[in-house]
Amino acid sequence: MRLLYFFQSVRNPVLDAFFAVITKLGEETAFMVAAILVFWCISRNMGLYLLSTGFIGTIINQFLKLLFRVPRPWVLDPDFSIVESARAEATGYSFPSGHTQSAVGTFGGIARFTRKHWLRWAMVAICVLVPLSRMYLGVHTPMDVGVSVVIATALVFLLYPIFEKMDENPKGFYILAACMALFSLAYVLYVELFPFGDAVGEDNLTHGIENAYTMLGCVLGLLATLFLCKGLPRFETKATLLGQILKLVLGLALVLALKEGLKPLMELIFGEHPAGRALRYFVIVVFATWLWPMTFPFFSKLGAKKK
Repeated sequence: MRLLYFFQSVRNPVLDAFFAVITKLGEETAFMVAAILVFWCISRNMGLYLLSTGFIGTIINQFLKLLFRVPRPWVLDPDFSIVESARAEATGYSFPSGHTQSAVGTFGGIARFTRKHWLRWAMVAICVLVPLSRMYLGVHTPMDVGVSVVIATALVFLLYPIFEKMDENPKGFYILAACMALFSLAYVLYVELFPFGDAVGEDNLTHGIENAYTMLGCVLGLLATLFLCKGLPRFETKATLLGQILKLVLGLALVLALKEGLKPLMELIFGEHPAGRALRYFVIVVFATWLWPMTFPFFSKLGAKKK
């Protein structure tokens, strides 16, 4: 807590605003946009690499939260205050940090595969600033962010070889995808069947269950794409600048529309049961990895000069 009290002592409106923006790079939306951008516009293999790193990292992170059940810093020390703008996103238990896990997994993954030195250092800077922002805002301790950095960094380096030579040896990814499915299913069974009792607060358990079903839907959506494509999805990522911009903007708009538009429909069908959340994210992943890439031949020709 000493470090958190130090950050509390140097807070000011400028730093508050700066770190409030930086910390958003660890949110679900930032991960989704970065992974989809790479998958659609740069490299299919590296896009799958970021998605897999994010999915596995999230499952590990959420499992550890429910296993250790560490309260947030302001709960541990009632005299400690946080930057109020960060409170809304600081849900669930404190250990380990979900924002840090997501940011280091996503931007660390980009740093791992890019050959552009300026981009690599920019990504490394984000991997440092996001954990720092979580401590500055007062929503995580050094232990919270440190463990997440270690886990995410390990995944970044351990998973990269599978995707670096995936075209020559796709079996490694198929095995990984199957393991992800079993892993996510095991986590759902854990949150549903383990007798937590009063040891876990209702809000924290609900948050954990929602995340478990979200990850199950995402992983099953990825497996569905592999089945529908009879293997790895094949599409051309290259396009004109106009084609890339329209492909990305229109595609992301449709993804966000599905994310928000399917929510009331799933609630109507499933009520409050998180199975609706799983189905919603299943559809989103199938759309992003299979349906939308089917339109890429159109975008690759858009704005191209005729010979």
